[in-house]
Amino acid sequence: MDNTEALSPKQDEFVENKGSRHPKGLWVLFGTEMWERFNFYGMRALLTLFMVNSLLIKEADAAIIYGGFLALCYLTPLLGGFIADKYIGNRNAILIGGSLMAIGQFLLFISASTFSGSVDSAKMFMWLALFIIIFGNGFFKPNISSMVGSLYPKQEKSKLDSAFTIFYMGINIGAFLGQFICPYLGDVKDATTGVRDIFAFKWGFLAASIAMVIGTVTFFILKNKYVVTPEGRPIGGLPKHNTSADFEEGETQTAKFSGAALGITGVLFIVLFFIFRYLLVGEFGFKAVEMGQLIKGIIYPFIYAAGISLAFLIMSSAENKVEKQRIWVIYIVSFFIIFFWAAFEQAGSSLTFIADNQTDRNIFGWNMPPSMVQIFNGIFVVMLAVPFSLCWDKLREKGKEPVSPMKQAMGLALIALSYFIIAHNVKDLGNSGLLAIKWLMLLYFIQTCGELCLSPIGLSLVGKLAPKRFASLLYGVFFISNAAGYALAGSLGALIPATGDKFTKAQEIGVNLQDVLDKKVTLTAEQAAAFEKAQLPLQNPTFAGFEIHNLFEFFMVFVVLCGIAAVILALISPILKKMMHGVN
Repeated sequence: MDNTEALSPKQDEFVENKGSRHPKGLWVLFGTEMWERFNFYGMRALLTLFMVNSLLIKEADAAIIYGGFLALCYLTPLLGGFIADKYIGNRNAILIGGSLMAIGQFLLFISASTFSGSVDSAKMFMWLALFIIIFGNGFFKPNISSMVGSLYPKQEKSKLDSAFTIFYMGINIGAFLGQFICPYLGDVKDATTGVRDIFAFKWGFLAASIAMVIGTVTFFILKNKYVVTPEGRPIGGLPKHNTSADFEEGETQTAKFSGAALGITGVLFIVLFFIFRYLLVGEFGFKAVEMGQLIKGIIYPFIYAAGISLAFLIMSSAENKVEKQRIWVIYIVSFFIIFFWAAFEQAGSSLTFIADNQTDRNIFGWNMPPSMVQIFNGIFVVMLAVPFSLCWDKLREKGKEPVSPMKQAMGLALIALSYFIIAHNVKDLGNSGLLAIKWLMLLYFIQTCGELCLSPIGLSLVGKLAPKRFASLLYGVFFISNAAGYALAGSLGALIPATGDKFTKAQEIGVNLQDVLDKKVTLTAEQAAAFEKAQLPLQNPTFAGFEIHNLFEFFMVFVVLCGIAAVILALISPILKKMMHGVN
């Protein structure tokens, strides 16, 4: 008898999908994530420029706020993943998260509409908006990733690398659209004078809000028809409705954390929080400080402490040696990719400031808005995602596919290479020279290749290694590495030395900025006040005891950090392969 004769209509549909490689539910999640990324990346392209130009926040503080915001966006998935796994399910979490992000973006629209009347009021709306977006992302991000992994039964898990690469293409189609449309509407300069219209940012934020509404409604309408198992059961429903069919044979269906483990985790978190606080700001206590220092002294230690302390909690729930070692692999890989995201996420801060202040953005007679330069990453992902997916499939067929940690080591090496090339191209620019945009395009091309070796592969790896009973929670743990990387990105982005128009602004005040940085002159009280108003630095930034004098030294920081991480991860990949127990 033909094996398909006794199948239900849903099972028959799955067999057809299996022949075409991927179930239709993947494309529903693809579309939902596409609109969510339009919303997020469109807002990200404008955020720091809006803070600096409309809300009059210093570039260094904007970079730290930006890093703290992104870090929290990837820390709250721990909470969202836990609540979904324990109480509300993936589907409801995605709907809640999407709705919150749409509201948050609309509040940014209000902030950008009111700053001319009161900067303080506009800042209040901005903080509220960012707070809501952070929690919305926390509900949305881990649960949609977890659902992609749940689409594939155990015998189809080998397809997850290519599935997540395709899913990742959806992410970046959305990123491309968001990074084009939102800056096109919101980052507008007068063609003659080059003066930025600081009132236009609101239209970019409004477009981001509308995109999130579209994504949420799309998921709501299509989820019951397509986001289902081969037998037609809904994926990501309420946890209480899960059956043994949703888990691997012999696997416990609910995560159980003992009271002792929760207590020890809490104590460990508090101790680590104050240790990291002392390392970052040099003190244990709290006092009123500016927002940049508040983020660095509270949010960053919170992220680092949460990542380490949760390792203990999750390990306490592991049922055997294989589970423990697989979870350790997730943690070890997560640590190394912190350095990737710290370098990659300069796109929204330091690289945007460089694109704004010291880059010739003329393309065939059109002067590209600086916030739009990030768009090349989205373009290259859309171009390269399918070729990378096919490449992994071909290598797998030939038995030559690199193990997942080695792929991620390749990603780290590529991002180190991208910064090495850009560092040598800015070496002789001086204070007023302009970087050709082709070098930023090359940087984004190489970084995109690195991203495709690392990010979708990491998502896939969690899907393969995580026990089903707390898969969403472990996706949240994986996103802690993003959070820690973004926190580090904020700190490193604040190291960017004075460039371009800052020297011009100092000349208008009647001071040579280089002399100030070299401590050759002492400013009068009037000049110091003018420097403060113009957001000009009084000294060069320092990193690990070294003074950063120019863009070459700034970019070499990322070359060293990512290069060392790539080498170490490549060397330990054979050990990690053994700890994965047959998973590639």
